[in-house]
Amino acid sequence: MQIVVISVCILFAWAFLHRVKQRGIIGPKTWPLLGSAIEQLMNYDVMHDWILNYLMASRTVVVPMPFSTYTYIAHPADVEHVLKTSFNNYPKGEMYHSYMEVLLGDGIFNVDGELWRKQRKTASFEFASKNLRDFSTVVFREYGLKLASILSHASCTNQVVDMQELLMRMTLDSICKVGFGVEIGTLAADLPDNLFAKAFDSANITVTLRFIDPLWKIKKFLNMGSEAALDQDIKIIDDFTYSVIRRRKAELEETRDEKMKHDILSRFIELSKDPDNNMTDKSLRDVVLNFVIAGRDTTATTLTWAIYMVMSHEQVAEKLYSELRSVEGECTSLDGQESFDQRLKHFSGLLNYYTLGKLYYLHAVITETLRLYPAVPQDPKGILEDDVLPAGTKVKAGGMVTYVPYSMGRMEYNWGSDAASFKPERWLKDGVFQNASPFKFTAFQAGPRICLGKDSAYLQMKMALAILCRFYEFKLVQGHPVKYRMMTILSMANGLKLTISRRS
Repeated sequence: MQIVVISVCILFAWAFLHRVKQRGIIGPKTWPLLGSAIEQLMNYDVMHDWILNYLMASRTVVVPMPFSTYTYIAHPADVEHVLKTSFNNYPKGEMYHSYMEVLLGDGIFNVDGELWRKQRKTASFEFASKNLRDFSTVVFREYGLKLASILSHASCTNQVVDMQELLMRMTLDSICKVGFGVEIGTLAADLPDNLFAKAFDSANITVTLRFIDPLWKIKKFLNMGSEAALDQDIKIIDDFTYSVIRRRKAELEETRDEKMKHDILSRFIELSKDPDNNMTDKSLRDVVLNFVIAGRDTTATTLTWAIYMVMSHEQVAEKLYSELRSVEGECTSLDGQESFDQRLKHFSGLLNYYTLGKLYYLHAVITETLRLYPAVPQDPKGILEDDVLPAGTKVKAGGMVTYVPYSMGRMEYNWGSDAASFKPERWLKDGVFQNASPFKFTAFQAGPRICLGKDSAYLQMKMALAILCRFYEFKLVQGHPVKYRMMTILSMANGLKLTISRRS
């Protein structure tokens, strides 16, 4: 008993001295063994803003945790150091891989080294293909029109829609068609139950929690709580994914048409036939799920926030509408007696890679949305060797460095005194869109891991937003809360509940 009392006294004395030592240092309070886990767990649902508040007061913020230390950064010089200058010292790392492996396996977003390089080389070949771009344009237009049809029905019946849910369906159907060559039909008029999407979102939430839950391995071993539910989610996810692979393999066996092999999955299936590549169905499963999270979640989430931003800023909505109307003005229109559906179909037919590329304000609206609501709000990297960041912060091997796009978009030293304001005009000079440094605007990452699908993502987002904002006005359901949900992607916690009205 005496030993216990002495131990407790020593523990509290250490905590007291440590807190005295911390005075004047900007960062969360730390405790013996637990590090900053208590404060982080208390702020878990608003973690991005919790980190933001610290980064507004300090260029780097160090957050000790039970089994690692996280260093958060938001300054372009520090970000460039991690993502480019010292790229090899900051891989995804074993810790990140262990957290995400159950969902992403050994896919491109969860591996390093040669395995990453091989997948990136194959994917980059596909994304550079004009055939894929042309095919994508047709598919994105097709599903944009399907979504418009659902919204037209809702506008006539005064039906409330969850725009985030609809956009998730649209992008899931799109990535399955463009990326894997299969039609799954979740955006059908009757909106069939989407078990895969629900399981994928649930699994995403669970693996994100692992980053701050020191007990997750124990829960996994005992098959309890969130880890038990994760096993059920992964079974649903795997059943869906392997069925996509089997279906695509069967289709490829039945056809000699080379045009059928332009999708990303088909390219990897062809590679798997070479025994030297060591690719199994499990490898293909990882490819599929990594591109689902890239092609479904990020795009749908950005479009959801973009619609919310447009409807919340009347002046932006009108300027965007005016630009979209100009597309019709430059082309031969119908005789003015056409129906709403005819006008919608005619307008969408005018949208292609080149006409969308001239809609600079539309591009600026999407980019400004990504600045404030980046699809990936924070991105952790492992540390192989001790290093010193340009800010002077020392980082230790085995820890993590996390650059925080959510915070970067709100930093006045990055964007000026109006950093917190939604202002698409900041991206335009004499009416033409101007890019920013990828180490300042990090929505698509930067350096060797910069997003291969950036142009494809913009193409789909511009296609969808052009159709939706040209023909519909959106109004938030009264009292509906809009806030983010803690997962790897910055989705809305409660969806986006809207009512719809048509525009002439």
